[in-house]
Formats: sequence, structure tokens, C-alpha cells
Amino acid sequence: MPLQFILDAHDQDTVNLKPITSPKQIRLTNADAARPKGLPSKHLDDAADEQVDRLRKLQQKFYADGRFALLIVLQGRDASGKDGAIRKVFRGVNPMGCNVTSFKAPTEQEQAHDYLWRVHARIPPRRMIGIFNRSHYEDVIVPRVHKYLGKKIIAERLEQINRFERMLAENAVVILKFFLHISRDEQKKRLIERLEDKKKNWKFRAGDLDDRELWDDFTKAYRDAIARCSTSWARWHIVPADALEDLDLHYPALDPKVRGIKIK
Repeated sequence: MPLQFILDAHDQDTVNLKPITSPKQIRLTNADAARPKGLPSKHLDDAADEQVDRLRKLQQKFYADGRFALLIVLQGRDASGKDGAIRKVFRGVNPMGCNVTSFKAPTEQEQAHDYLWRVHARIPPRRMIGIFNRSHYEDVIVPRVHKYLGKKIIAERLEQINRFERMLAENAVVILKFFLHISRDEQKKRLIERLEDKKKNWKFRAGDLDDRELWDDFTKAYRDAIARCSTSWARWHIVPADALEDLDLHYPALDPKVRGIKIK
């Protein structure tokens, strides 16, 4: 069942996010990060507001029903827009029914346990929406690219993740996984912006550039993880993360009728 990507409230044009059911669907070239064909270029703010309101109402029913938990997994390269997606999509959600977890490098305590220990502790209970900003997939992507672990262990972990997610699904956790796919050029623009904009300096880390040098290796790792772990109980969806930059958005000009008005 495809997920609606965006709805133009005026033209009723839709673009659907199709779940990955075959490796042939996994397209991670730079061109695939661009705005999808058919994505409306007008009335996007209205469409987004409409969907945010729809999500707010659905969350109320979800919380009242109480039979399920919802886990949303967001993965993507550095500067792919994970933080922004959470702010924009879930801005209307009641925070009492939603938790966001950002997984960083494991602490000493976390390293003393199996790699899924810290993840299981953050799975949302019934009624709740849990959002993972990065996730357990970091434990198969990063070790593979930086060669901390061998191919055999990575393959074993991918199967363990499948079993882990299946166990969650069988215990009323609905799992939706999204890979925010950004192009190399767009990432460069956003990283430069982080360096030049004082408000965004805190987001920049030198390791971002080290990972950028391994672009192709990360692409292969993401492709394999998506191919092996897009299961019937926890499908992956690929979101073109260059989309908003490609829409040539701008602030509207001042209405001539109000130009020159003085506020006392």
C-alpha cells in the first residue's frame, strides 16, 4: 500500500511513496534525489498544513485506541534533512504521545551490551509514536564502511535486525522506515551552509567530510541494508531529499497596498 507523499490541496495531484518490495526499486543515484515527477510546485504550504492537521487528528484516535505503537525510523546521510523532517511533519502532534530518539555513537555502558539493547529500550509503548533520528541501522552501515566488522558479522546483524523488527511487529508495533536520499551536490551546499551560518555551525563536524569521501561505500551499504531489511512487516521507503531545494521557493513580495504604512 503506497504512502501519500504530498497532496496539493487545490489541484488534488498526488505523488506516492512506494514501499520497497524488490531490490530493483532501490535507486540511489544523484538524479534520484531530485524532486519527483508529478510533485506539485504550488500550494505546498497549504498541502503540508492540511496533512499536519490530518496527522494530528489521526494521532488522537491512535492514542485513544491504545492497541498499537508506531515506530518511525529515519535514516540518511549527513545533512539529508532528518531533523527538519521531524520538525515539519510532526509539528502538530501532541508531544505527550510522541518521543524522538537520536542515536549517537554508543556510550561505554551501551557497548557493554548487545548493539540492539539501547534500541529496544527506546521502542515506544502502545498508544505512543516513537521517532528514531538514525537508528539500529547505524550499527550495520558505519561498521561496514569503516571496516570495524567483517562481512559475515554484518550479514548476521542484518538478519538479527529482521528478526528483531518481526518480533516488534508481532507485538503490535507498526514500523515505517524512511531513507532520506540526498545528492552529493546538495549535501555539499548544505555542509557549506553549516560552516557559513553561525546559527548552524553547531551542526557541523569534521567527520562529515571524512564520510563524504566514502560516498560510494556508504551508497552500497545503504542499498544492501534496504534490500535485505525491507520486509513485509517493516518496509523501507526512499524519500528524495533534494525535493524542497529544487522547488525554487521564495518569500512573497510585499503587497503594494501596505507599502508605506507606519505603525505608531
